[in-house]
Amino acid sequence: MMKSLFIEDASDAIGPYCHAARVGNLIFCSGQTPLDPDTMKLIGNTIEEQTARVFENLEIVLAGCGLTLENIVKTNVYLRDMADFDGMNKIYAEKLGAHRPARTTIAVKQNPLDAMVEIECIAEAK
Repeated sequence: MMKSLFIEDASDAIGPYCHAARVGNLIFCSGQTPLDPDTMKLIGNTIEEQTARVFENLEIVLAGCGLTLENIVKTNVYLRDMADFDGMNKIYAEKLGAHRPARTTIAVKQNPLDAMVEIECIAEAK
C-alpha cells in the first residue's frame, strides 16, 4: 500500500502531488527543481547553482523520510539543454561522492517554472 509523504521543510508542491511516496522499503521522491522553499522562487543562474539547490531540496525531502543521499538507488535527471550536462554532472558527482546510484539523464523541452534542471529519485529505507 502506498503512503503519501508531505515534508514540512520542503518547497510546496506546485501541483496535486506529494513530496514522496513510500511503498514497502522504497521511497519515490517527486522531482525537485531549484526552488527556495521559503520564497518559492528559482535559485541560481547557472546549471551548477541550480543543480546544487536541487540537491539541497532532495536532501530536505530525504531527511524528512529519515534518509540521506546515500539511500538513493536511482535518479532521473531532466535537463532543459544537454549542453548543461557537464556542469550538472560536476555538482552531481560532488554531492554523491563515491555513491553511484543508477541514473537516467535526458533533455526535455521545458521543466516546471523553466528550471534548467529537475531531479527525481528512488531511495531505499533500511
